[in-house]
Amino acid sequence: QVQLVETGGGLVQPGDSLRLSCAASGRAISDYFMGWFRQAPGEERQVAALISKTNNISHYADSVKGRFTIFRNNAKNTLYLQMNNLKPEDTAIYYCAASSKATWGPSDYWGQGTQVTVSS
Repeated sequence: QVQLVETGGGLVQPGDSLRLSCAASGRAISDYFMGWFRQAPGEERQVAALISKTNNISHYADSVKGRFTIFRNNAKNTLYLQMNNLKPEDTAIYYCAASSKATWGPSDYWGQGTQVTVSS
């Protein structure tokens, strides 16, 4: 199985950028579909961005399209989320996930989350 650790969250102002990292251990991320999910206070966890297992096809939530970029460095066994032009509504805990079948459920692998707060 794979273990995931997210880093890179923090407190930023609207319009700023952040890059989240998800370092994997135990197995190669190239074996998995990978994704970034986020959960705002009082809301359910939602997908922010996904990337396919082999050909790096990506999918974005409409709310982040054009501002966020998901990419992976298989040599470093790390997943990234570049977030530009951050907005207060991007405030959430961001979770990295790995899934063999893109099911994104409890039987998949999840990190502990990193807090992103966008506030002036």
